[in-house]
Amino acid sequence: MRPPILLLKEGTEDSQGKSQLLSNITACQAVVEAIRTTLGPRGMDKLIVDSRGTATISNDGATIMKISDIIHPAAKILVDIAKSQDAEVGDGTTSVVLLAGEFLKQVKPYVEEGVHPRIIIKALRKGLKIAQDRIDQIAYKMKFNNDEEYRTFLQKCAATALNSKLIHQEKDFFSKIAVDAVLLLDELLPLNMIGIKKVQGGGLQDSQLITGVSFKKTFSYAGFEMQPKHYKTPKIALLNIELELKAERSNAEVRVNTVEEFQKVVDTEWNILYEKLEHIYKSGAQVVLSKLPIGDVATQYFADRDMFCAGRVVDEDLKRTMKACGGVIVATTYDLNDSVLGKCESFEEKQIGGDRFNIFSGCPNAKACTIILRGGGEHLLDETERSLHDAIMIVRRTVKNDSIVAGGGAIEMELSKVLRDYSRSIAGKEQLIVAAIAKSLEIIPRQLCDNAGFDATNILNKLRQKHAQGGEAFGVDINREHVVDNFENCVWEPVIIKKNALAAAIEAACLVLSVDQTIKNPKSGGGEEQQQGRGRGRPM
Repeated sequence: MRPPILLLKEGTEDSQGKSQLLSNITACQAVVEAIRTTLGPRGMDKLIVDSRGTATISNDGATIMKISDIIHPAAKILVDIAKSQDAEVGDGTTSVVLLAGEFLKQVKPYVEEGVHPRIIIKALRKGLKIAQDRIDQIAYKMKFNNDEEYRTFLQKCAATALNSKLIHQEKDFFSKIAVDAVLLLDELLPLNMIGIKKVQGGGLQDSQLITGVSFKKTFSYAGFEMQPKHYKTPKIALLNIELELKAERSNAEVRVNTVEEFQKVVDTEWNILYEKLEHIYKSGAQVVLSKLPIGDVATQYFADRDMFCAGRVVDEDLKRTMKACGGVIVATTYDLNDSVLGKCESFEEKQIGGDRFNIFSGCPNAKACTIILRGGGEHLLDETERSLHDAIMIVRRTVKNDSIVAGGGAIEMELSKVLRDYSRSIAGKEQLIVAAIAKSLEIIPRQLCDNAGFDATNILNKLRQKHAQGGEAFGVDINREHVVDNFENCVWEPVIIKKNALAAAIEAACLVLSVDQTIKNPKSGGGEEQQQGRGRGRPM
Protein backbone atom coordinates (compact mmCIF):
# COMPACT_ATOMS: atom_id res chain seq x y z
CA MET A 1 0.00 0.00 0.00
CA ARG A 2 1.48 3.34 -1.06
CA PRO A 3 0.64 6.29 1.17
CA PRO A 4 -1.61 8.87 -0.55
CA ILE A 5 0.23 12.01 -1.70
CA LEU A 6 -1.46 15.23 -0.59
CA LEU A 7 -0.62 18.18 -2.81
CA LEU A 8 -3.28 20.66 -1.74
CA LYS A 9 -4.61 21.68 1.64
CA GLU A 10 -7.50 19.61 2.99
CA GLY A 11 -10.85 21.00 1.91
CA THR A 12 -9.56 22.39 -1.41
CA GLU A 13 -12.08 22.13 -4.25
CA ASP A 14 -10.40 20.82 -7.37
CA SER A 15 -12.43 20.33 -10.53
CA GLN A 16 -10.94 19.71 -13.95
CA GLY A 17 -11.58 18.37 -17.42
CA LYS A 18 -14.50 18.71 -19.77
CA SER A 19 -17.21 18.77 -17.08
CA GLN A 20 -15.56 21.72 -15.37
CA LEU A 21 -15.29 23.66 -18.65
CA LEU A 22 -18.96 23.01 -19.39
CA SER A 23 -19.97 24.22 -15.94
CA ASN A 24 -18.01 27.45 -16.53
CA ILE A 25 -19.83 27.99 -19.82
CA THR A 26 -23.17 27.36 -18.07
CA ALA A 27 -22.28 29.95 -15.39
CA CYS A 28 -21.51 32.54 -18.08
CA GLN A 29 -24.83 31.79 -19.77
CA ALA A 30 -26.62 32.42 -16.46
CA VAL A 31 -25.09 35.92 -16.34
CA VAL A 32 -26.19 36.60 -19.91
CA GLU A 33 -29.75 35.47 -19.09
CA ALA A 34 -29.82 38.04 -16.29
CA ILE A 35 -29.03 41.05 -18.49
CA ARG A 36 -30.18 40.10 -22.00
CA THR A 37 -33.56 41.82 -21.56
CA THR A 38 -31.89 45.21 -21.02
CA LEU A 39 -30.59 45.49 -24.62
CA GLY A 40 -31.90 48.09 -27.03
CA PRO A 41 -34.51 50.84 -27.16
CA ARG A 42 -37.20 48.58 -25.73
CA GLY A 43 -34.97 47.02 -23.07
CA MET A 44 -36.33 46.48 -19.56
CA ASP A 45 -34.73 47.84 -16.38
CA LYS A 46 -33.35 45.90 -13.41
CA LEU A 47 -33.95 46.76 -9.77
CA ILE A 48 -30.94 45.66 -7.72
CA VAL A 49 -30.74 45.89 -3.93
CA ASP A 50 -27.21 45.62 -2.54
CA SER A 51 -26.03 44.29 0.83
CA ARG A 52 -26.60 47.70 2.47
CA GLY A 53 -30.18 47.80 1.24
CA THR A 54 -29.53 50.52 -1.37
CA ALA A 55 -31.79 50.09 -4.41
CA THR A 56 -30.52 50.87 -7.92
CA ILE A 57 -32.71 50.91 -11.03
CA SER A 58 -30.73 50.71 -14.26
CA ASN A 59 -30.48 49.12 -17.68
CA ASP A 60 -26.79 49.93 -18.12
CA GLY A 61 -24.97 46.58 -18.49
CA ALA A 62 -21.79 47.65 -16.66
CA THR A 63 -23.71 49.11 -13.70
CA ILE A 64 -25.82 45.96 -13.30
CA MET A 65 -22.74 43.72 -13.47
CA LYS A 66 -20.83 45.84 -10.94
CA ILE A 67 -23.65 45.92 -8.39
CA SER A 68 -24.62 42.24 -8.79
CA ASP A 69 -22.08 40.59 -6.53
CA ILE A 70 -21.12 37.73 -8.87
CA ILE A 71 -18.88 35.21 -7.13
CA HIS A 72 -18.43 32.49 -9.76
CA PRO A 73 -14.81 32.82 -10.95
CA ALA A 74 -15.55 32.19 -14.64
CA ALA A 75 -18.60 34.46 -14.70
CA LYS A 76 -16.46 37.25 -13.23
CA ILE A 77 -14.64 37.39 -16.58
CA LEU A 78 -17.85 38.76 -18.12
CA VAL A 79 -18.03 41.42 -15.39
CA ASP A 80 -14.46 42.45 -16.28
CA ILE A 81 -15.17 42.83 -20.01
CA ALA A 82 -18.29 44.90 -19.26
CA LYS A 83 -16.16 47.18 -17.05
CA SER A 84 -13.42 47.45 -19.67
CA GLN A 85 -15.95 48.33 -22.41
CA ASP A 86 -17.43 50.98 -20.09
CA ALA A 87 -14.01 52.48 -19.35
CA GLU A 88 -12.73 52.35 -22.93
CA VAL A 89 -15.80 53.32 -24.95
CA GLY A 90 -18.64 53.99 -22.50
CA ASP A 91 -21.43 52.23 -24.42
CA GLY A 92 -22.07 48.70 -25.69
CA THR A 93 -21.63 47.07 -22.27
CA THR A 94 -24.71 44.87 -22.58
CA SER A 95 -23.79 43.89 -26.16
CA VAL A 96 -20.30 42.74 -25.20
CA VAL A 97 -21.59 40.41 -22.45
CA LEU A 98 -24.33 39.10 -24.73
CA LEU A 99 -21.87 38.32 -27.53
CA ALA A 100 -19.37 36.59 -25.22
CA GLY A 101 -22.14 34.44 -23.72
CA GLU A 102 -23.52 33.56 -27.14
CA PHE A 103 -20.08 32.58 -28.54
CA LEU A 104 -19.69 30.17 -25.60
CA LYS A 105 -23.23 28.83 -26.02
CA GLN A 106 -22.71 28.08 -29.74
CA VAL A 107 -19.36 26.28 -29.25
CA LYS A 108 -20.60 24.31 -26.22
CA PRO A 109 -21.84 21.34 -28.33
CA TYR A 110 -18.39 21.01 -29.94
CA VAL A 111 -16.75 20.96 -26.50
CA GLU A 112 -19.19 18.19 -25.46
CA GLU A 113 -18.31 16.21 -28.60
CA GLY A 114 -14.61 16.36 -27.71
CA VAL A 115 -13.25 19.07 -30.04
CA HIS A 116 -10.08 20.38 -28.40
CA PRO A 117 -10.52 23.91 -26.93
CA ARG A 118 -7.34 25.09 -28.71
CA ILE A 119 -8.91 24.39 -32.14
CA ILE A 120 -12.00 26.36 -31.10
CA ILE A 121 -9.86 29.27 -29.81
CA LYS A 122 -7.87 29.38 -33.06
CA ALA A 123 -11.09 29.51 -35.10
CA LEU A 124 -12.56 32.23 -32.85
CA ARG A 125 -9.47 34.42 -33.34
CA LYS A 126 -9.59 33.85 -37.11
CA GLY A 127 -13.29 34.82 -37.10
CA LEU A 128 -12.48 38.01 -35.16
CA LYS A 129 -9.82 39.01 -37.71
CA ILE A 130 -12.23 38.55 -40.63
CA ALA A 131 -15.01 40.44 -38.82
CA GLN A 132 -12.77 43.40 -37.97
CA ASP A 133 -11.45 43.60 -41.54
CA ARG A 134 -15.03 43.69 -42.82
CA ILE A 135 -15.93 46.48 -40.36
CA ASP A 136 -13.01 48.53 -41.73
CA GLN A 137 -14.23 47.95 -45.29
CA ILE A 138 -17.80 49.12 -44.70
CA ALA A 139 -17.05 51.85 -42.13
CA TYR A 140 -18.05 55.26 -43.39
CA LYS A 141 -15.74 58.17 -42.60
CA MET A 142 -17.83 61.30 -42.33
CA LYS A 143 -16.90 64.44 -44.28
CA PHE A 144 -18.22 67.83 -43.18
CA ASN A 145 -18.54 71.14 -44.95
CA ASN A 146 -19.12 73.18 -41.79
CA ASP A 147 -19.34 73.01 -38.00
CA GLU A 148 -23.13 72.74 -38.05
CA GLU A 149 -23.01 69.46 -40.02
CA TYR A 150 -20.35 68.10 -37.65
CA ARG A 151 -22.45 68.98 -34.60
CA THR A 152 -25.56 67.33 -36.12
CA PHE A 153 -23.55 64.18 -36.86
CA LEU A 154 -22.29 63.97 -33.26
CA GLN A 155 -25.82 64.52 -31.93
CA LYS A 156 -27.11 61.59 -34.00
CA CYS A 157 -24.40 59.31 -32.56
CA ALA A 158 -25.29 60.46 -29.02
CA ALA A 159 -29.02 59.95 -29.72
CA THR A 160 -28.33 56.33 -30.81
CA ALA A 161 -26.61 55.71 -27.45
CA LEU A 162 -29.53 57.32 -25.56
CA ASN A 163 -32.14 55.36 -27.55
CA SER A 164 -31.88 52.39 -25.19
CA LYS A 165 -31.93 54.42 -21.95
CA LEU A 166 -34.65 55.37 -19.51
CA ILE A 167 -34.53 58.97 -20.80
CA HIS A 168 -34.95 58.09 -24.50
CA GLN A 169 -38.00 60.41 -24.79
CA GLU A 170 -35.65 63.34 -24.15
CA LYS A 171 -32.82 62.00 -26.35
CA ASP A 172 -32.72 65.11 -28.61
CA PHE A 173 -32.41 67.42 -25.61
CA PHE A 174 -29.72 65.39 -23.84
CA SER A 175 -27.73 64.54 -26.99
CA LYS A 176 -27.41 68.30 -27.62
CA ILE A 177 -26.15 68.82 -24.03
CA ALA A 178 -23.64 65.93 -24.40
CA VAL A 179 -22.26 67.31 -27.68
CA ASP A 180 -22.02 70.89 -26.35
CA ALA A 181 -20.25 69.65 -23.21
CA VAL A 182 -17.61 67.64 -25.12
CA LEU A 183 -16.95 70.38 -27.70
CA LEU A 184 -16.19 72.82 -24.86
CA LEU A 185 -13.21 70.71 -23.73
CA ASP A 186 -9.63 70.97 -24.97
CA GLU A 187 -7.96 68.57 -27.43
CA LEU A 188 -7.34 65.84 -24.84
CA LEU A 189 -11.07 65.76 -23.96
CA PRO A 190 -10.57 65.10 -20.21
CA LEU A 191 -13.73 63.60 -18.74
CA ASN A 192 -13.13 65.10 -15.28
CA MET A 193 -13.61 68.60 -16.73
CA ILE A 194 -17.32 67.88 -17.20
CA GLY A 195 -19.01 68.19 -13.82
CA ILE A 196 -22.43 66.61 -13.34
CA LYS A 197 -24.53 67.89 -10.42
CA LYS A 198 -27.92 66.44 -9.55
CA VAL A 199 -30.78 68.53 -8.10
CA GLN A 200 -34.10 66.88 -7.29
CA GLY A 201 -37.28 68.58 -8.45
CA GLY A 202 -38.38 70.05 -11.77
CA GLY A 203 -38.52 68.18 -15.05
CA LEU A 204 -35.73 66.67 -17.15
CA GLN A 205 -36.10 69.60 -19.57
CA ASP A 206 -35.04 71.97 -16.77
CA SER A 207 -31.52 70.47 -16.89
CA GLN A 208 -28.92 72.94 -18.08
CA LEU A 209 -25.34 73.17 -19.26
CA ILE A 210 -23.17 75.87 -17.72
CA THR A 211 -20.13 76.97 -19.69
CA GLY A 212 -17.63 77.24 -16.90
CA VAL A 213 -17.95 75.92 -13.39
CA SER A 214 -20.74 75.51 -10.92
CA PHE A 215 -20.88 73.80 -7.55
CA LYS A 216 -23.25 73.57 -4.61
CA LYS A 217 -23.03 76.28 -1.95
CA THR A 218 -20.66 75.00 0.70
CA PHE A 219 -21.09 75.05 4.48
CA SER A 220 -21.16 78.70 5.64
CA TYR A 221 -20.80 80.67 8.86
CA ALA A 222 -22.56 83.72 10.31
CA GLY A 223 -22.16 86.77 8.13
CA PHE A 224 -22.41 84.78 4.90
CA GLU A 225 -25.83 86.20 3.96
CA MET A 226 -24.44 89.77 4.19
CA GLN A 227 -22.03 89.07 1.34
CA PRO A 228 -22.98 90.11 -2.20
CA LYS A 229 -24.14 87.20 -4.37
CA HIS A 230 -23.44 88.69 -7.79
CA TYR A 231 -20.32 90.17 -9.36
CA LYS A 232 -19.37 91.38 -12.81
CA THR A 233 -15.78 90.53 -13.90
CA PRO A 234 -14.56 89.54 -10.42
CA LYS A 235 -11.05 88.42 -9.52
CA ILE A 236 -11.02 84.99 -7.91
CA ALA A 237 -8.56 83.85 -5.24
CA LEU A 238 -8.08 80.08 -5.07
CA LEU A 239 -6.58 79.07 -1.74
CA ASN A 240 -5.47 76.04 0.17
CA ILE A 241 -5.39 77.91 3.49
CA GLU A 242 -7.40 77.61 6.69
CA LEU A 243 -8.85 80.99 7.63
CA GLU A 244 -10.03 80.44 11.19
CA LEU A 245 -8.68 80.40 14.72
CA LYS A 246 -7.61 76.90 15.60
CA ALA A 247 -7.90 75.38 19.07
CA GLU A 248 -4.44 74.25 20.15
CA ARG A 249 -3.62 70.56 20.11
CA SER A 250 -4.40 68.89 23.44
CA ASN A 251 -0.75 68.02 24.06
CA ALA A 252 0.65 71.50 23.23
CA GLU A 253 2.00 73.45 26.18
CA VAL A 254 2.68 77.20 26.48
CA ARG A 255 3.98 78.43 29.85
CA VAL A 256 3.21 82.05 30.73
CA ASN A 257 3.87 83.88 33.98
CA THR A 258 1.69 86.96 33.61
CA VAL A 259 -1.65 87.93 32.13
CA GLU A 260 0.15 90.29 29.73
CA GLU A 261 2.18 87.41 28.27
CA PHE A 262 -0.98 85.34 27.78
CA GLN A 263 -2.64 88.34 26.11
CA LYS A 264 0.34 88.62 23.76
CA VAL A 265 -0.11 84.95 22.68
CA VAL A 266 -3.81 85.54 21.99
CA ASP A 267 -3.17 88.80 20.14
CA THR A 268 -0.51 87.16 17.97
CA GLU A 269 -2.99 84.49 16.93
CA TRP A 270 -5.54 87.13 15.95
CA ASN A 271 -2.92 89.21 14.19
CA ILE A 272 -1.78 86.23 12.09
CA LEU A 273 -5.39 85.67 10.97
CA TYR A 274 -6.05 89.38 10.28
CA GLU A 275 -2.79 89.68 8.38
CA LYS A 276 -3.85 86.83 6.07
CA LEU A 277 -7.28 88.42 5.55
CA GLU A 278 -5.76 91.83 4.80
CA HIS A 279 -3.43 90.34 2.18
CA ILE A 280 -6.42 88.73 0.45
CA TYR A 281 -8.41 91.99 0.57
CA LYS A 282 -5.50 94.09 -0.79
CA SER A 283 -4.94 91.68 -3.68
CA GLY A 284 -8.21 92.91 -5.18
CA ALA A 285 -9.90 89.47 -5.10
CA GLN A 286 -13.70 89.67 -4.77
CA VAL A 287 -14.42 85.93 -4.69
CA VAL A 288 -12.39 83.80 -2.29
CA LEU A 289 -12.53 80.00 -2.58
CA SER A 290 -10.62 77.72 -0.24
CA LYS A 291 -10.21 73.97 0.01
CA LEU A 292 -9.99 74.32 3.82
CA PRO A 293 -12.54 75.93 6.20
CA ILE A 294 -13.13 79.69 6.28
CA GLY A 295 -14.31 80.54 9.82
CA ASP A 296 -16.92 83.00 11.10
CA VAL A 297 -14.42 85.81 11.79
CA ALA A 298 -13.12 85.63 8.21
CA THR A 299 -16.65 85.35 6.77
CA GLN A 300 -17.71 88.50 8.66
CA TYR A 301 -14.49 90.30 7.62
CA PHE A 302 -15.17 89.56 3.93
CA ALA A 303 -18.85 90.52 4.27
CA ASP A 304 -17.87 93.95 5.65
CA ARG A 305 -15.69 94.53 2.58
CA ASP A 306 -18.26 93.30 0.00
CA MET A 307 -16.32 90.14 -0.77
CA PHE A 308 -17.71 86.63 -1.28
CA CYS A 309 -16.09 83.56 0.28
CA ALA A 310 -16.67 79.81 0.26
CA GLY A 311 -14.65 77.34 2.33
CA ARG A 312 -14.42 73.55 2.12
CA VAL A 313 -14.78 73.56 -1.65
CA VAL A 314 -14.30 70.04 -3.01
CA ASP A 315 -10.85 69.56 -4.54
CA GLU A 316 -12.28 68.47 -7.90
CA ASP A 317 -14.47 71.61 -8.13
CA LEU A 318 -11.59 73.88 -7.14
CA LYS A 319 -9.33 72.38 -9.81
CA ARG A 320 -12.08 72.76 -12.41
CA THR A 321 -12.50 76.43 -11.43
CA MET A 322 -8.75 76.93 -11.80
CA LYS A 323 -8.81 75.32 -15.26
CA ALA A 324 -11.74 77.44 -16.43
CA CYS A 325 -10.97 80.81 -14.81
CA GLY A 326 -7.19 80.69 -14.79
CA GLY A 327 -5.16 81.47 -11.68
CA VAL A 328 -3.30 79.16 -9.31
CA ILE A 329 -4.29 77.38 -6.09
CA VAL A 330 -1.95 78.98 -3.53
CA ALA A 331 -0.94 77.87 -0.03
CA THR A 332 0.11 81.31 1.25
CA THR A 333 -1.49 84.75 1.25
CA TYR A 334 1.81 86.56 0.68
CA ASP A 335 2.43 87.77 -2.85
CA LEU A 336 -1.18 87.43 -4.03
CA ASN A 337 -1.26 89.31 -7.34
CA ASP A 338 -3.11 89.29 -10.65
CA SER A 339 -0.92 86.51 -12.07
CA VAL A 340 -2.25 84.00 -9.51
CA LEU A 341 -5.87 85.25 -9.42
CA GLY A 342 -8.54 83.80 -11.69
CA LYS A 343 -11.07 85.87 -13.66
CA CYS A 344 -14.51 85.35 -15.16
CA GLU A 345 -17.20 87.55 -16.72
CA SER A 346 -19.79 87.00 -14.04
CA PHE A 347 -20.23 85.20 -10.76
CA GLU A 348 -23.56 84.61 -9.08
CA GLU A 349 -25.15 82.47 -6.45
CA LYS A 350 -28.39 81.10 -7.78
CA GLN A 351 -31.19 78.98 -6.36
CA ILE A 352 -31.73 75.80 -8.39
CA GLY A 353 -34.44 73.55 -6.93
CA GLY A 354 -33.79 73.11 -3.22
CA ASP A 355 -30.07 73.96 -3.48
CA ARG A 356 -28.05 77.08 -4.05
CA PHE A 357 -25.27 76.98 -6.63
CA ASN A 358 -22.23 79.17 -7.12
CA ILE A 359 -21.96 79.74 -10.87
CA PHE A 360 -18.91 81.10 -12.68
CA SER A 361 -19.78 81.94 -16.28
CA GLY A 362 -17.92 83.53 -19.16
CA CYS A 363 -14.62 81.96 -18.08
CA PRO A 364 -11.65 82.98 -20.28
CA ASN A 365 -10.16 79.47 -20.48
CA ALA A 366 -13.54 77.73 -20.58
CA LYS A 367 -12.20 74.23 -21.05
CA ALA A 368 -14.62 73.06 -18.37
CA CYS A 369 -18.37 72.86 -18.03
CA THR A 370 -21.00 71.72 -15.57
CA ILE A 371 -24.25 69.91 -16.32
CA ILE A 372 -26.98 70.46 -13.73
CA LEU A 373 -29.52 67.64 -13.97
CA ARG A 374 -33.08 68.11 -12.77
CA GLY A 375 -35.68 65.41 -12.32
CA GLY A 376 -38.20 63.81 -10.02
CA GLY A 377 -36.69 61.07 -7.90
CA GLU A 378 -33.20 60.10 -6.85
CA HIS A 379 -33.28 56.88 -8.91
CA LEU A 380 -34.31 58.77 -12.05
CA LEU A 381 -31.48 61.28 -11.57
CA ASP A 382 -28.91 58.52 -11.00
CA GLU A 383 -30.01 56.70 -14.16
CA THR A 384 -30.03 59.98 -16.12
CA GLU A 385 -26.44 60.60 -15.01
CA ARG A 386 -25.39 57.08 -16.12
CA SER A 387 -27.15 57.52 -19.49
CA LEU A 388 -25.57 60.92 -20.04
CA HIS A 389 -22.15 59.48 -19.18
CA ASP A 390 -22.62 56.89 -21.96
CA ALA A 391 -23.63 59.60 -24.45
CA ILE A 392 -20.67 61.83 -23.48
CA MET A 393 -18.26 58.89 -23.85
CA ILE A 394 -19.68 58.12 -27.31
CA VAL A 395 -19.26 61.73 -28.43
CA ARG A 396 -15.67 61.79 -27.10
CA ARG A 397 -14.82 58.62 -29.00
CA THR A 398 -16.53 59.84 -32.17
CA VAL A 399 -14.60 63.13 -32.07
CA LYS A 400 -11.37 61.10 -32.03
CA ASN A 401 -12.50 58.40 -34.52
CA ASP A 402 -15.22 59.72 -36.80
CA SER A 403 -15.82 56.46 -38.69
CA ILE A 404 -19.31 55.03 -38.21
CA VAL A 405 -21.37 51.97 -39.10
CA ALA A 406 -25.12 51.36 -39.12
CA GLY A 407 -26.52 50.29 -35.73
CA GLY A 408 -29.67 48.43 -34.76
CA GLY A 409 -28.25 44.98 -35.49
CA ALA A 410 -27.22 45.89 -39.07
CA ILE A 411 -23.46 45.49 -38.64
CA GLU A 412 -23.89 42.18 -36.75
CA MET A 413 -26.04 40.75 -39.58
CA GLU A 414 -23.47 41.82 -42.18
CA LEU A 415 -20.59 40.21 -40.22
CA SER A 416 -22.70 37.09 -39.74
CA LYS A 417 -23.22 36.86 -43.52
CA VAL A 418 -19.49 37.39 -44.25
CA LEU A 419 -18.42 34.72 -41.73
CA ARG A 420 -21.02 32.25 -42.97
CA ASP A 421 -19.76 32.68 -46.54
CA TYR A 422 -16.16 32.29 -45.34
CA SER A 423 -16.95 29.11 -43.39
CA ARG A 424 -18.11 27.42 -46.60
CA SER A 425 -14.74 28.11 -48.21
CA ILE A 426 -12.64 26.26 -45.60
CA ALA A 427 -12.42 22.61 -44.65
CA GLY A 428 -12.00 20.82 -41.33
CA LYS A 429 -13.37 21.49 -37.87
CA GLU A 430 -12.79 25.23 -38.20
CA GLN A 431 -15.62 25.39 -40.73
CA LEU A 432 -18.14 24.44 -38.01
CA ILE A 433 -16.71 26.85 -35.43
CA VAL A 434 -16.69 29.85 -37.83
CA ALA A 435 -20.30 29.01 -38.78
CA ALA A 436 -21.13 28.95 -35.04
CA ILE A 437 -19.59 32.45 -34.65
CA ALA A 438 -21.70 33.64 -37.59
CA LYS A 439 -24.82 32.31 -35.87
CA SER A 440 -23.78 33.87 -32.53
CA LEU A 441 -23.63 37.38 -34.01
CA GLU A 442 -27.34 37.18 -34.80
CA ILE A 443 -28.06 37.33 -31.05
CA ILE A 444 -27.98 41.17 -31.14
CA PRO A 445 -30.78 41.72 -33.72
CA ARG A 446 -32.66 38.71 -32.28
CA GLN A 447 -32.56 40.16 -28.78
CA LEU A 448 -33.59 43.62 -30.05
CA CYS A 449 -36.68 41.97 -31.58
CA ASP A 450 -37.43 39.86 -28.48
CA ASN A 451 -37.18 42.88 -26.17
CA ALA A 452 -39.54 44.85 -28.39
CA GLY A 453 -42.03 41.97 -28.53
CA PHE A 454 -41.56 41.30 -32.26
CA ASP A 455 -41.44 37.95 -34.09
CA ALA A 456 -37.65 37.56 -34.12
CA THR A 457 -37.56 34.63 -36.58
CA ASN A 458 -39.60 36.51 -39.17
CA ILE A 459 -37.50 39.70 -38.95
CA LEU A 460 -34.18 37.79 -38.99
CA ASN A 461 -35.28 35.97 -42.16
CA LYS A 462 -35.99 39.33 -43.83
CA LEU A 463 -32.61 40.65 -42.66
CA ARG A 464 -30.74 37.60 -44.00
CA GLN A 465 -32.44 38.12 -47.36
CA LYS A 466 -31.56 41.86 -47.49
CA HIS A 467 -27.91 41.24 -46.54
CA ALA A 468 -27.60 38.40 -49.07
CA GLN A 469 -28.80 40.89 -51.73
CA GLY A 470 -26.12 43.39 -50.67
CA GLY A 471 -28.12 45.63 -48.30
CA GLU A 472 -25.29 45.89 -45.78
CA ALA A 473 -26.91 48.63 -43.64
CA PHE A 474 -30.27 46.90 -43.06
CA GLY A 475 -31.18 46.42 -39.40
CA VAL A 476 -34.21 46.16 -37.14
CA ASP A 477 -36.74 49.00 -37.30
CA ILE A 478 -38.03 49.19 -33.73
CA ASN A 479 -40.78 51.70 -34.54
CA ARG A 480 -42.49 49.86 -37.42
CA GLU A 481 -41.69 46.21 -36.61
CA HIS A 482 -39.88 45.80 -39.89
CA VAL A 483 -36.39 46.05 -41.42
CA VAL A 484 -34.93 49.36 -42.56
CA ASP A 485 -31.69 50.86 -43.89
CA ASN A 486 -30.36 52.10 -40.56
CA PHE A 487 -27.73 54.28 -42.20
CA GLU A 488 -30.41 56.42 -43.81
CA ASN A 489 -32.49 56.08 -40.64
CA CYS A 490 -29.64 57.84 -38.73
CA VAL A 491 -29.05 54.94 -36.31
CA TRP A 492 -25.27 55.26 -36.25
CA GLU A 493 -22.64 53.78 -34.01
CA PRO A 494 -18.93 54.62 -33.89
CA VAL A 495 -16.72 51.87 -35.36
CA ILE A 496 -14.65 51.76 -32.17
CA ILE A 497 -17.63 50.46 -30.14
CA LYS A 498 -18.17 47.52 -32.43
CA LYS A 499 -14.49 46.63 -32.81
CA ASN A 500 -13.88 46.91 -29.08
CA ALA A 501 -16.98 44.87 -28.21
CA LEU A 502 -16.12 42.08 -30.65
CA ALA A 503 -12.50 41.88 -29.54
CA ALA A 504 -13.44 41.86 -25.83
CA ALA A 505 -16.17 39.23 -26.33
CA ILE A 506 -13.92 36.90 -28.35
CA GLU A 507 -11.06 37.28 -25.85
CA ALA A 508 -13.40 36.53 -22.94
CA ALA A 509 -14.72 33.42 -24.71
CA CYS A 510 -11.14 32.27 -25.43
CA LEU A 511 -10.21 32.85 -21.80
CA VAL A 512 -13.08 30.71 -20.50
CA LEU A 513 -12.32 27.97 -23.04
CA SER A 514 -8.61 27.88 -22.16
CA VAL A 515 -9.28 27.06 -18.47
CA ASP A 516 -9.15 23.31 -17.85
CA GLN A 517 -8.92 23.23 -14.05
CA THR A 518 -10.31 25.29 -11.18
CA ILE A 519 -8.71 25.06 -7.75
CA LYS A 520 -10.57 26.75 -4.90
CA ASN A 521 -8.58 27.04 -1.69
CA PRO A 522 -10.40 26.69 1.63
CA LYS A 523 -10.68 29.78 3.83
CA SER A 524 -7.60 30.46 5.91
CA GLY A 525 -7.84 29.53 9.57
CA GLY A 526 -8.18 25.79 9.13
CA GLY A 527 -11.71 25.94 7.73
CA GLU A 528 -14.76 27.04 9.69
CA GLU A 529 -16.40 23.66 9.37
CA GLN A 530 -13.75 21.98 11.50
CA GLN A 531 -14.03 24.57 14.27
CA GLN A 532 -17.79 24.20 14.52
CA GLY A 533 -17.61 20.42 14.85
CA ARG A 534 -18.26 18.62 18.18
CA GLY A 535 -14.98 18.06 20.05
CA ARG A 536 -14.28 15.17 22.39
CA GLY A 537 -16.18 15.63 25.63
CA ARG A 538 -18.21 18.55 24.28
CA PRO A 539 -21.96 18.17 25.01
CA MET A 540 -24.32 17.47 22.12
